[in-house]
Amino acid sequence: MNTKENAPSFTNVSPRTAAIIAGTGLLLMAILSPIAYLNTFQKLVKFDDPALTAQNILNSIGAFRTAILLLFAVALLDVLVAWGLYIVLMPVNKNLSALAAWLRVIYSGIFIYAISKLYVALQVITADGKQAMTFLKAFQSIWDMGLILFGFHLLLLGYLSFKSGYVPKWLGFFLLLAALGYIVDGLGKTLSPTYNLSISQFTFIGEVFLIFWLLWRGIKGFGKEPKTS
Repeated sequence: MNTKENAPSFTNVSPRTAAIIAGTGLLLMAILSPIAYLNTFQKLVKFDDPALTAQNILNSIGAFRTAILLLFAVALLDVLVAWGLYIVLMPVNKNLSALAAWLRVIYSGIFIYAISKLYVALQVITADGKQAMTFLKAFQSIWDMGLILFGFHLLLLGYLSFKSGYVPKWLGFFLLLAALGYIVDGLGKTLSPTYNLSISQFTFIGEVFLIFWLLWRGIKGFGKEPKTS
């Protein structure tokens, strides 16, 4: 799994090291994201009640600011994870691995743009919450659309896993399920305001399996030379 001597320095790391970096990044994201989104944003923001939302945020403004910072950290970690996964899967197909990485990086940019709406909401919030609600809803809708792109990133990861010969095929299968969950949910929420399913909350288990597999490979190393294409 040696890289070429004339490869750029940012790819001149072992897949074992890249697996540790990507696995650690995903683990941190799995911790930070629920704290920021589930425990803070969803508890404070009630889309059908702007006044109550404003009261909740103004009463917990420190927690809301922290949530914004944590979400921003998650978006930056996405870039690091994209790089790590690129190194791990590069021997399978360099071009497809690069495409998967760029999809995640672009998604990260969209996510950062969505997070910026939360910052704006904090600047314009008043007791009635109406103006702030516009930006809070924008955050959610932009993120939902971005998750469609994230789903296609996972779709490529699943495909590369199947082709690799060193990533378990069952992991590739669960990554494909996770991809479909994000794509269906993202399209549903974007195309229909009445869409209320959340398939990805069940199919995301593939991402959890990926975390543990990456950390395990990082600790144990890769047992055999991967197939290249």
